[in-house]
Amino acid sequence: MKQDLLFHLLPTGIIFFIVSIIWVIFGVSTIEIIYLLIGLLLGTLFLDTDHIIYWFYRKPNTDESRIVKTTVEKKDFKSFLKLIKAARHSHDNLIFHHYFFQIGLSLISLFIFTSSQNILVLSFLLAVNLHLLVDEIKDFLKNPKFLQDWLFAREEKQLPVKFLKNYLITFIILFFIFLFLLVKSKT
Repeated sequence: MKQDLLFHLLPTGIIFFIVSIIWVIFGVSTIEIIYLLIGLLLGTLFLDTDHIIYWFYRKPNTDESRIVKTTVEKKDFKSFLKLIKAARHSHDNLIFHHYFFQIGLSLISLFIFTSSQNILVLSFLLAVNLHLLVDEIKDFLKNPKFLQDWLFAREEKQLPVKFLKNYLITFIILFFIFLFLLVKSKT
């Protein structure tokens, strides 16, 4: 569990640290840096709502869903987080962990990053993009076939495994463009 959190919070923390230093140098207000932190944290956690949607709305009658509901009713959030981690490999048909969502998210992000200066929204979108990329890179390095299965779930024709690297590089480049636009929005 701690390792999973570290995989997502470490890159988010590094981005917060770098952007904050740049913004402090350029005299950006403290409240904007607080908005940056809040947006990054909310965006980092947002994609895990996929599992909640799966348990409570998409497959509410499974044994796993019943266990989760009992855990939530008992307010045992430590066990709840463990269930999210355990479910990561069995939930391969999620809404937000899908290529179609990622493409839509990137298009919306591009529009918002080029037309808004709301730091909370920009940092939230950046963190959502980062969370998805971290999941993809981690699975690509461990098991590219598993990445292909969940990223292209519900699709008859899937991107061949040999092209997943190019897919990831494209979205990594987009992520760094969004990061640059975030930094530039207040400098």
